[in-house]
Amino acid sequence: MTTFGGSVLWLDRDDINTDEIIPAKYLTEITKQALTPHLLEDLKMDGFTLPASFSAIGAVVTRANFGCGSSREHAPWAFQVNGINLIVARSFARIFRQNTYNSGMLAIELPAADIDTLFTMAATSGGKLHLEADPKTLKLTAKAGKIANTFPFELNPFQQALVLAGGWVNYANQTY
Repeated sequence: MTTFGGSVLWLDRDDINTDEIIPAKYLTEITKQALTPHLLEDLKMDGFTLPASFSAIGAVVTRANFGCGSSREHAPWAFQVNGINLIVARSFARIFRQNTYNSGMLAIELPAADIDTLFTMAATSGGKLHLEADPKTLKLTAKAGKIANTFPFELNPFQQALVLAGGWVNYANQTY
C-alpha cells in the first residue's frame, strides 16, 4: 500500500483555486511529468515563498475551499508528480476532491479546530510537522517533535476503494 503523507507544506489561506495550483497555460501538456516545475507558481499569499524543491514534502495543510475554480485533473496531478499525495483542508471544491481520489491520492477534510491544531503544532516546532494518513483505519497522525495527535477522518466506501486501489484506472482494472 502507498504511504500517504510526509513533511508538510503550509498554505494558510482559504479559496486557493486551481489556476493558482497549476496555471491554465500548462493544461496543454501531454504528460503529467511536464507539470512538475509549475506547481503553485502563481500562488500569491502573504509570507509564502515557493520551495526550491518539493522533494522533501509529502503533504499539504490548508484552509477552506481548496481547489476551487476551474475543474481540471491537472491540479491534483501537479501535486502527485511532485510526490505530494495527501492534502488536508477544512473543505475542498467537490471536483478537486474527487479528482484526488481518482488519482489515488487522499483529500482529507477536518473541522476548523483540527486544522488550527495542526497549524499550532507546526508553529511550536519551527514549522516542522510530519503527517501520516491511513486510508484503511481512517486515521491521520500528526507528529511534531515529541507531540503527537491523531485525527479521525471520513471517506465513503467508494472513495476509500479508489484510494486503496491507487486511483480510478487501477480500481476499474481490478473491479470490471
